[in-house]
Amino acid sequence: MTGDVSGDLTGRRLGNYRIDGVLGKGGMSVMYKATDVRLGRKVALKVIGEHLGADAEFRERFVDEARNTSAIDHANVVPLYDFGEIDGMHYIAMRLVDGADLASLISAGPIAPERTLRLLDQVADALDSLHNRGLVHLDVKPANVLVTSRESAREHVYVADFGLTRRGATGHRTRGGDFLGSPTYAAPEHLRGEPLDGRTDQYALACVLFACLTGSPPFKGDVPTVIKGHLASEPPAVSRLVALPSAVDDVVRKGMAKNPADRYDNCVELISAARKALGPAAASQTPPGAPHTTAPRGEVGQMQPYGQQPGQQPGQQPGWGPPQMPPQQMPQQPQQQMPQQMPQQQAPMPQQPYGPPQGYQQQQPGYGPPPGYGPPQQFGPPQQSGFGSPSPFGQQQPGFPQEEKGGRKLAWLWIGLAVLVVAGGVIAAILLLGGKDSGDGGSGGTGKTTAPNIQVGPTGRPSASAGASSSAAEPPEKVSIKPSA
Repeated sequence: MTGDVSGDLTGRRLGNYRIDGVLGKGGMSVMYKATDVRLGRKVALKVIGEHLGADAEFRERFVDEARNTSAIDHANVVPLYDFGEIDGMHYIAMRLVDGADLASLISAGPIAPERTLRLLDQVADALDSLHNRGLVHLDVKPANVLVTSRESAREHVYVADFGLTRRGATGHRTRGGDFLGSPTYAAPEHLRGEPLDGRTDQYALACVLFACLTGSPPFKGDVPTVIKGHLASEPPAVSRLVALPSAVDDVVRKGMAKNPADRYDNCVELISAARKALGPAAASQTPPGAPHTTAPRGEVGQMQPYGQQPGQQPGQQPGWGPPQMPPQQMPQQPQQQMPQQMPQQQAPMPQQPYGPPQGYQQQQPGYGPPPGYGPPQQFGPPQQSGFGSPSPFGQQQPGFPQEEKGGRKLAWLWIGLAVLVVAGGVIAAILLLGGKDSGDGGSGGTGKTTAPNIQVGPTGRPSASAGASSSAAEPPEKVSIKPSA
C-alpha cells in the first residue's frame, strides 16, 4: 500500500476499515468516509501519509491530537473511536457527522442571527470546556465546525480537528519556523509566536461570528494582506455591511482586540454579549440584508432645481398634468377662498371698480393656475398659456378667472330686469292716482262741481275756451283736454 497522502485510497482496506470515499483533504491528511467491518458502523477516517509519519514532529502531533480528542468528553466535540498505524499509515477513526461544515453554510451568504447565535453558542461552550483543561484548539474556523440535524430535533454542532491543540503552548509553529493553522482566523499573538491561552481561540471565534453575520471573514486578500489586517487593523463594522444594530460592532471589536487582556473572559461571554447587542434582531430567522443608506448627520440630500423632479433633466416637463409646485412657494391662499368670491345667483353682483376682485392675490407669471381651479393633475397634458405656465383649459388672463366673465353677464341681466320692474311700478302708480282724482277727487257733499279745462299747451296760461258750468247739469264722465291756441 502506498503511503502517498495525495493518493486516493477509495475502495481499499486499512486494517479493519474499508474506505468508501473522500470527505476532504488538508495539508497533512486526507479525511475518508469508511466502514468499520467489525462493528458495521460508518466512521470518519483521518489518514496521514507515510512520508509525514516518518517525521518525528508530525508523528508526535498526530499522537497528541488523538489523545487530546479522546480526553475531551463533551457533547460538542467529535468523539474519537480509534487510532493507530498500519503499513506506515497513521489513522484516527472518529464519529462520522452526517451534515455540512459551517464554511459551506457561510459560502451561501450571511446566516440568520438566531441560527448564528444558536450554533456558535455550542462552539463557545465546547471551547471553554477545552480551555478549562488547559488546552488551546488553535485552529478554530468554519471548516472545523460540523453541523448536523440528524441526531436531534435541533441542529447539533461538533468542533473537529484537534491536530494543532496544545497545552500551555507558545505560538504554534514547526521547528523550522513555519506557521501552522489558518491565518484567516488567527489571533495576533498566534501570528507573532507569543504565549497563547483560551483568549486566542476567542479571537478566532469572534472572526467566525463576523463571517456568519456578514458572509465573509473580517480580513480578505492574499496571505500578507490578511496577516497585516490581524496585526494592525481594526475589523470592519458589521453594521456597515449588513442591516444589524451598531452595538454588535463593539462586541466584535472587543472579541478581536489586539491585546488579549482587552477581550472577554471566555467564549460564552462573547456570544452572550453578541445576543444582547443584537437585541430583537437576535431572534430573527432571516439572514440580514444590506444596510439602509442614510445621509450622515449634518448633510442633506441633493437639492433639485425649482420644479424639477429627481432624475429629471433641466427644462423637461414632468409628464401629464400641471407641474408640481414646491410647498414653500405655494400661494398663501386657502383652497376655499376663490370659490367664495364667485358671484351668487340669488342676488345681483355688487358693483366694484373694474379690476380683480378684492382679496384675490394676483400670481406672478410662471406660477400656473391658482389652487382650486382647473382639473386634477391626472387630466390630459398641459397647454401653454400666454404667460409660459401650463393651463389645462387654454389661455387665461392673469388675475381674472374665466368663471367671472359669465358671472358679470348674469349680473347685468338681473340689473336690466330690476329696471324694468321699477319702471312698470311707476307707470302703474301714475295711472292709479290719475283715475282717483278724475272720479271723485273734486266732488262735494252735493256731488255738483265744475270740471275745469286743464291747460296742456306750452304757454302756461289758462285756456279761454272754458265754458260756464251749469248748476243743474251733472258733471261729464270725461273731460276733454285740448291744447291752447
